[in-house]
Amino acid sequence: MRSLNLHLKVLIAILVVLGISVTAYQIFALGIPVTEDATDDLWNIDAKVEFVASAKDPVKLQMFVPPLSSDFVSLNESFISNNYGVSVNRVDGNRKVTWSARRAKGSQTLYYRLVLTKRYSTDKAKIKGPTFRDSIAVEGPEKIAAEALLAPIRQHSADVETFISEAIKRTNNLNDDNVKLLLAGDPSTPQKAKIIELLLSIAHVPVEKVHTIRLVADQPQTPELWLRSFNGNDWLYFNPDTGEQGLPADRLLWWTGDENLITLDGGKKAMVTFSLSNSEMNAIRLAKLTDENTDANFLEYSLYGLPLQTQQTFMIMVMIPIGVLVILILRNLIGLQTLGTFTPVLIALAFRETQLGFGIVLFTVITALGLSLRSYLEHLKLQMLPRLSVVLTFVVVLIAAISLFSHKLGLERGLSVALFPMVILTMTIERLSITWEERGGGHAMKVAIGTLFAASLAHLIMSVPELVYFVFTFPAILLILVGFMLAMGRYRGYRLTELVRFKAFLKADS
Repeated sequence: MRSLNLHLKVLIAILVVLGISVTAYQIFALGIPVTEDATDDLWNIDAKVEFVASAKDPVKLQMFVPPLSSDFVSLNESFISNNYGVSVNRVDGNRKVTWSARRAKGSQTLYYRLVLTKRYSTDKAKIKGPTFRDSIAVEGPEKIAAEALLAPIRQHSADVETFISEAIKRTNNLNDDNVKLLLAGDPSTPQKAKIIELLLSIAHVPVEKVHTIRLVADQPQTPELWLRSFNGNDWLYFNPDTGEQGLPADRLLWWTGDENLITLDGGKKAMVTFSLSNSEMNAIRLAKLTDENTDANFLEYSLYGLPLQTQQTFMIMVMIPIGVLVILILRNLIGLQTLGTFTPVLIALAFRETQLGFGIVLFTVITALGLSLRSYLEHLKLQMLPRLSVVLTFVVVLIAAISLFSHKLGLERGLSVALFPMVILTMTIERLSITWEERGGGHAMKVAIGTLFAASLAHLIMSVPELVYFVFTFPAILLILVGFMLAMGRYRGYRLTELVRFKAFLKADS
């Protein structure tokens, strides 16, 4: 017996831990939303390219577009142009679109449109970078000034991260004569980044420029320059103006390197204007779209991978254990008497179509008339199988009659009575009549009311939209329910209704 108890406890623990672990992985690792009402941001980015084309020369315009290889995933990407050829290529880790035309004249407008969202899957391929670089050649006063700046930087740093931070701090000290010499009267951000890169190269610390777009709706946007360096494990991002470390979550990396955003052959006055808008989408739908547009397929083996019609069926099926759990608690803990465990659950499923109030009325009417017929057949001394056949036929005729009269009276809800499980109704009538004969009408009425109450409560709980979504999205939660059911299987304690039964003993003792 002790080994059996230990086996049961270990089994329950395994099921509960497995259910919690899988559910936690879906929520925290895969980022699947806990509620159906959860929404996530959807960003629409338009890059409007304007230029004046030369009438004599072919036009070739190139522009960097986001790589979308880390924190964001593209849901839709389009290149809008008139009579231009379009191609996208990868160059040095960047993506570059090329618009080309044999002949173009006058003002030209091209559009690049991108719809993106945060990447759900955390399985991101880590892109590694260099950890060593050669020094940039510098001579004369610039070399002396750079070495003078490097001395305190080395003294006040302990690793790559602090070395870069200190270099940015020193470069932004515009009162330092060495900084003034290196900047040569140009305190712009690109010039500061150039000086920082020079200082770091002398120390053989690689750094590269990254150009980002800030995801803020309805505000003018220009690419913002950041610096990044690979420390052997992760990329470290730095703002060359403020020294701020860590790329903010609202920054989209557009391209890396020293090249300009656009290059134009066969034209002039090229200009890019960014406009951003933000919208929201249902989180689970967005997760599915994200899954379809990546190689992660983290929803492929979930119930959302099934055909839509099959999903509707499983949304009902996965709630049946919830209904069974309700009946288990009502019977084993509270002591409510019902006609078995599954009969109330099946009746609860029928209530999904008839709705609760109308369903209770239909159940009561059909059961009462069926009991009357069963009582009459008892006087004929029929065997059980013919008797059940007659009752089943009567239930079918009764359901058809109710549906017909409901339709004539304009009560379309009554048509759904046909969805009531006829066999279950037949067996319910049979079992209630046997209970009536064996234990009296009062007990049969108590069981009938208990069954109807349990079915109603199970229906209400099984119809909670938030619960349906949660169980369907995280079906591993059913393993936890199984663990609880196994634990309930060894419960031998008192039920709540027994407090009333044994109340007389308390009076006798007093």
